[in-house]
Amino acid sequence: MQHRIVVLGAGYTGAVAAGRLARRLHREDVTITLVNPEPDFVERVRLHQVAAGQDLAPRPFDEMFAGTCVELKLAKADAVDVDRRTVTVIAAHGSEREELAYDTLVYALGSGWNDGGVPGVAEHAHDVAGRPGALRLRHRLAALGAGRPVLVVGGGLTGLEAATEIAEARPDLDVALAVRGTLGDWLSAKGRTHLRKVVDGLGITVHEHTSVTAVAADGVTTADGLRLPSDATVWTTGFAVHPVARATSLELTDGGQIVVDGTMRSVSHPEVYAVGDAAMAIGPNGKPLRMSCASGVPMAWQAADAIAARLAGTKVPHVSIRYFQQCVSLGRKEGLIQFVTADDRAVERALTGRVAALYKELICKGAAWGVANPTAGMPSRRRRVVRQEAPRPTRAQTAQTAETAETAA
Repeated sequence: MQHRIVVLGAGYTGAVAAGRLARRLHREDVTITLVNPEPDFVERVRLHQVAAGQDLAPRPFDEMFAGTCVELKLAKADAVDVDRRTVTVIAAHGSEREELAYDTLVYALGSGWNDGGVPGVAEHAHDVAGRPGALRLRHRLAALGAGRPVLVVGGGLTGLEAATEIAEARPDLDVALAVRGTLGDWLSAKGRTHLRKVVDGLGITVHEHTSVTAVAADGVTTADGLRLPSDATVWTTGFAVHPVARATSLELTDGGQIVVDGTMRSVSHPEVYAVGDAAMAIGPNGKPLRMSCASGVPMAWQAADAIAARLAGTKVPHVSIRYFQQCVSLGRKEGLIQFVTADDRAVERALTGRVAALYKELICKGAAWGVANPTAGMPSRRRRVVRQEAPRPTRAQTAQTAETAETAA
C-alpha cells in the first residue's frame, strides 16, 4: 500500500517540500498530492512589482512537476480533521467538495494580510500579500490620475518595497509611507542612511511615529487625530496565518501557528508537518523564526528530509536554519542588502545601490529556480519506504476502547 502524502499550499515552502519528497522517495511507494487553488507558482516576493504594473513570467505547476509523482489538485483547503487524517477541499473553480485521506500531511498554507482589527482596513485598504490583492491594487493605481495620493502603511520589508516600487513606476503620484517608529529603525546606520537617500530621491513623504487607527475610502486617521489623504491605501503592517488550523486539535500558538519540533513535525500530531509562515519553529538563540521566504525554504527542506528518513528507516538529518541577510528591493534600480547575525540582528555591514539591486534580483531568481526545478541537484537514488508508522487511534476509537474496558470491568 502506498504511503499517502498530502501537501497543502504551493507557495515557496509547499512546492519545495513536494518536489524534494518526490526526489527523496520511490514513486512506487508514495503518492504526493499538492493542493493549491492556482495552476501557477506565485512569486510572492515580487507581488509589489505586479501591483506597480509589471508582468511576471508564468510558472505552471504542470510543467514544474512533469515526470514526478506529484499530482496537482486545483482546490482550496477548507478543513483538516487530524483525528481521521483527512483534508476537505473545495474545487478552485466550482463548489464541489472532496475529502482526501493522508498518512502524512505537510501543512504549508502560509499567511495572508493582517488587518490588525483596524476599522476600515478590510473594506478600503489594499494588500500585496497575494496575487488577487496585488492585481486589485494594480488596477486601482492604473485608474489614478497625476498628483493623486497613495499611502503605504507599514515600514517593514513589504512596506518599503511597495512604496519605492510604486513611486518609481508612477513618479506622477504623491506616494507617502506611514511607519510606527522611525524609518528603517531595524537597519544598521549605513542601511538607514541609504534607505533615507533613496526614499527622498523618489519623493516619498515619510510619516514617522505614526499609527493608523482607521481607514476610509479617501484617507486614514492616525492615533494623533491627523487625517492623511489617500486614494489607494496599501496595508502592510503584518501577516496573519491561514485560519484552517484553528479548527483542528493541533497545538497552536496564540497567533494560530502550528507548534513544531526541530524537524518541523507537529508536537501534538506526529503525522503532521508544518512549514513556512504556518509553523512556529525555533531558530538560533531560541528565537522563533520570522515569517519569510528565508525561513520557509530551509524549513521545507527539513520537513521533506525528515519525512523521507523516517519512512525509509534512516537517520533523520537536521538542516541548519539561520539568517545571513535581509534583502530589500527599492525599485528596479536601487536595493539594500542588510547583513545580519544568525538570529537576524542587523550588523553594520550592508550592500547598497545598484549592486544591492542586482544581488536581490539574483536571490529572487534563485528562489524561483529552486521551486521550478524541484529535483535538480539532488541525489538520483530514491529511498524505498520500509516502514509505516502505526496509525494513532482516533478519538472515537479511544472512547470506544475505554467504554469497552469499563463495561468488561
